[in-house]
Amino acid sequence: MNVIETERLSLREVSEEDAAFMLELLNDADFIRFIADRGVRTQEDAARYIGERFAESYRQHGFGLWLVETKDESIPVGICGLLKRGEPVPGVEVGYAFLPSFRSRGYAFEAASAAKAYARDVLGLPRLYAVVNPDNAVSIRVLEKLGMKFERPVRLSGEESDINLFSTDL
Repeated sequence: MNVIETERLSLREVSEEDAAFMLELLNDADFIRFIADRGVRTQEDAARYIGERFAESYRQHGFGLWLVETKDESIPVGICGLLKRGEPVPGVEVGYAFLPSFRSRGYAFEAASAAKAYARDVLGLPRLYAVVNPDNAVSIRVLEKLGMKFERPVRLSGEESDINLFSTDL
């Protein structure tokens, strides 16, 4: 079932049937470089990761990262949605990642704009956050296009270096 539809995209909950796609996305070199190496190396690992991270977020918060598919052909192109990680992020954040062959098409902005509207209109949130690797200039441009502004550097639990915290009022 779709959670959000945009002009070109459908966003829905990730399920264990999406394990092959998630395996590919989580092992993309840019995902590992700019987000993290999640240690997911097999389809079984990916299915377990989906259950532990994605499904748990849906159960606990009623939202999470959603699978982004093209509306016309239902091709999975990435993930985008809302996360509640806790400190040092003081609220709900928007996050996204797309396979290399689907970047530079405006999908990240389109999906993140829809997630931002969902945060405001459905969840009634007053503010939205994002964290981004300071070296990820493309993602920073997407956040700025969403109206988000740099707040400060933060360090996520277990990480060795700071990342940038962005936010915007909704």
